[in-house]
Amino acid sequence: ESSPHLPAPKDVMVHSYNFRSLLRWSPVKVDRGLVLYTVHFKTAAFNQWDEMNCTRITQTECRFPWSLKQRRWTVYLRVRAELGQVTSDWVKTDPFVAERNTTVGPPKVNNVTVSSDSLLIRVTPPFGPGTGESLQYHVSYWENASTTKEETTTKNTLFKIGNLKEATLYCFRIQVELMTYLDPQLLGLQSIPECYRTKIS
Repeated sequence: ESSPHLPAPKDVMVHSYNFRSLLRWSPVKVDRGLVLYTVHFKTAAFNQWDEMNCTRITQTECRFPWSLKQRRWTVYLRVRAELGQVTSDWVKTDPFVAERNTTVGPPKVNNVTVSSDSLLIRVTPPFGPGTGESLQYHVSYWENASTTKEETTTKNTLFKIGNLKEATLYCFRIQVELMTYLDPQLLGLQSIPECYRTKIS
């Protein structure tokens, strides 16, 4: 039976980065005894609560199981505190859809080949696109002494920024856009700017 004496977990939030998702909450403080937590999930398609791999755990986070890897599923989660035979009320999350609600990290810049008039950039995507998805890279670059930015977009992991001045310092940053059947698309975090000086021809 749920008890008014055992407070329910607070700050219950799904954290999702590059489709690696977990549920987190604040610990429930009691005077004595060890508080344990149990997490359940259900999907919009199947309206029945199921156990996740987090039953009577001491941690205040629970990773999504492999069975919840579908990025388009609408998932609901709930967590409660337990102390001996006493349990708190369940706390439910808002619906979570990974394809809409995950945070997309920046791509990894593997190498940059510098010439007198261009930068050839190779990146690794933050994750592999799923079925019916593709990734697009938004590149903004600028002469270090200038405030004017140029923009270019590509679907390739190897691309060139051309028509640059020689012996000039240029900076760029990249963000990934996840293109799906669903609108709106998901725009990722920008990478930290990297700067390179073009060569003298």
